[in-house]
Amino acid sequence: MIFLRSIGSVRSLRHFSSSGPLTLKTGDVFTKKRVFSNEDVINYSKVSHDSNPVHFDAECARTLGFEDCLVHGMLVAALFPRIISSNFPGAIYVSQSLQFKSPVYVGEEISGEVQATNIRKMKDKSLVKFSTKCFKKGEHLVIDGEAVAIFPSLSGE
Repeated sequence: MIFLRSIGSVRSLRHFSSSGPLTLKTGDVFTKKRVFSNEDVINYSKVSHDSNPVHFDAECARTLGFEDCLVHGMLVAALFPRIISSNFPGAIYVSQSLQFKSPVYVGEEISGEVQATNIRKMKDKSLVKFSTKCFKKGEHLVIDGEAVAIFPSLSGE
């Protein structure tokens, strides 16, 4: 389920169904929750060719100071384009910066959040900058970053 929250002096949570077009405004926040499984980690490893044992060998992960095997950080960060493209089909990712703040383990519920921080209209498109964050256990920040995408329209039609 994707949510939109307008940021201002009062925080409100609004849920939009597909019954009407959604228009993006600066300050809008979209979220998506996801729990990553062992199968997700294995499939990501096959596609990315990232076979670092810290993702598959619990003893190796513990030796390095982690509680258990890690979910690939880039797999977790894949929440950001999913959130944007599911609300605004045709949006094209231009850039993404990431800071990995804390490990993510298989089975943890992760909440990805993108907030529109700047919208610059061009001729027939818009360039949108987002603050991107992932949290676990409510408000524990695990990924922080920024993304830029080109939108053919600011409406989620």
